[in-house]
Amino acid sequence: MPEDDHNSLLAHLQDLRTALLRCLLAVALLFPLGYLAAPHCISFLVAWSFPDNLPALHYFSPLEVFLVQLKMALILALAAAYPWNLRQLWQFLLPALYEQERRCLRTWLLLASLLFFAGIAFCVFTVLPLLMNFAASFASPQVQPLLGLQNFLQLAGWLMLAFGVMFQTPVLVVLLVRFGLVTAETLRRQRPVVMTVILILAAILTPPDVVSQLMLAIPSWLLFELGLLLAKPPKKPPPE
Repeated sequence: MPEDDHNSLLAHLQDLRTALLRCLLAVALLFPLGYLAAPHCISFLVAWSFPDNLPALHYFSPLEVFLVQLKMALILALAAAYPWNLRQLWQFLLPALYEQERRCLRTWLLLASLLFFAGIAFCVFTVLPLLMNFAASFASPQVQPLLGLQNFLQLAGWLMLAFGVMFQTPVLVVLLVRFGLVTAETLRRQRPVVMTVILILAAILTPPDVVSQLMLAIPSWLLFELGLLLAKPPKKPPPE
């Protein structure tokens, strides 16, 4: 490898390291605020999601509540730091992009942050209540649920992050087309494959029940179609 290429690779790796360290630092700085907000978020999620016929949550070890609050604090810190972390990604990619590509990426990364929080809101206000009502439908005089705090918050936190990530689908589609990595016509022809991938991801990212899987797969598919509508082929950069 020529020395100039070697130095360039080292410089890119150093820039990547700096960007990742900034992302970790942002999460670490937001973690204490997340811990302060965690009890209020937990109380809200339980009050909003649980139907009246489900009993109160229980904890089964002395430190379970504390550990659950730490996990919720981490989830809140990751969610709050998401726009900043996307900005670090954009700044890392900036030197390799044309001016037109920079404007495109800047706009769609802002939209990605909005879609991330929209996915979390959709999960909290729609999916979690439906899922808990579905779980409550199995209760009977002979079969009574005994739900643990850690199990519920682990489910809720994982679902919120999953919906936030999957709601990035239109941004991914648009950027793939705008940067010339794939054409919109190819994605349209591969709709069955894309739908299969979405269903597989929904099965991986959600609990093994049809309700939550469909609630994740259907919006993701609709957002994919929205991305196809918004995607335009990339324009050729001006000659140097």
